[in-house]
Order: sequence, then C-alpha cells, then structure tokens
Amino acid sequence: MADNNMQFIPLTSPADRDWTAAWELYLQAFPAKERRAEADHLRALADPRFHAEAVRCGDEFIGLLYWWQGPSFRYVEHLAIRPDLRGRNLGSALFESFCRGERVILEIDPPRDEISTRRLGFYRRLGFHDSPLPYVHPSYSRPFEPHRLVLMGYPAPLEQEEARRLADFVRRVVLHYTEHRQPTLPRIP
Repeated sequence: MADNNMQFIPLTSPADRDWTAAWELYLQAFPAKERRAEADHLRALADPRFHAEAVRCGDEFIGLLYWWQGPSFRYVEHLAIRPDLRGRNLGSALFESFCRGERVILEIDPPRDEISTRRLGFYRRLGFHDSPLPYVHPSYSRPFEPHRLVLMGYPAPLEQEEARRLADFVRRVVLHYTEHRQPTLPRIP
C-alpha cells in the first residue's frame, strides 16, 4: 500500500461511500464518553468548522479523521486507522500530509500504560510537543465524566493562552454537538 496516494474524502452524509466503515471504526476505536451520537454527528456536519473525512490509500478505506478548524489552529478530535492496517506507518503518513504548514492541536490519554506511552512517543516522533498544562476534557455523553488528557501541539508547544483558547473552543463549539447542548424549550404561544 503506497502512502503517496493518501486521500482525505469528505464524509457529508450516511449515503457516502465510506460512511458505514468510518462510523463502525469510530464506534470501535473510541470509548462512549469520547464519541457523539450519530444524530449529533450529523448536526455537526452542518457546521463549516467541522470536517469528517474518510482516509483512503488508492481505492482502500484505511481510516478516519474528524477535525475542527479553530480560530488559529486545527483541532484533531478523532483519528483512527483500521486495526488490521496498524503498524504500517499509515498514521505517520496521514499526519505528515495533514499537518504540513498548519498549527495542529490534539489530546491524548496521559501515559499510564504501554499503549498510551507508545501513543505519546508516536506523536513526539511526528513533531508534536506535549504540554505540562493541566487539561480536563468533558465527556460527550451521559454520565458526564470529565477526564484528564494531555494537550499536544504541532509544530511548537502550546502556550497557556493557546490552551485556554482551545478549551474555550471545545466547550463553546464542539460540545454544542454532544449531549451537553441545551435542550430546546417549548415555545409559549
């Protein structure tokens, strides 16, 4: 599988060619507290800041990339490579293409076990810098269980003000498309 023909294909509706494969991978790769419901995901697609993309090499679906265009950065919300294709440097190739010339921010689990420690090393090798700033990410679904994550910035470390802007963006924009949104109140005639 050649990395030089990696394509990012926008996913705009369940009718799209890779929607089902991407959604199944999303459900498999991320815990419930880090996923939005499909109805909320569909609502998010109407926001021009949200980008849901299938990643393909040639004619083969290899993964997904869900990201947001923030005010001065790209925020990677979800990235997953198909389990049977991991270890082939596809994630590295994906990020080399995606990050080129851009300010990118993402979050990862703190390094507590072998997998999370390897993930930290993976992003560091790609040029990401982990931040010592404390960061707690709210869960997307009930029961709401906020969890500590590590912020990482590319190509340079995050400054405190930038981390605050990201946290504000997540709470103000991203969480609007989760169970955190305010219920619609009935109109009084």
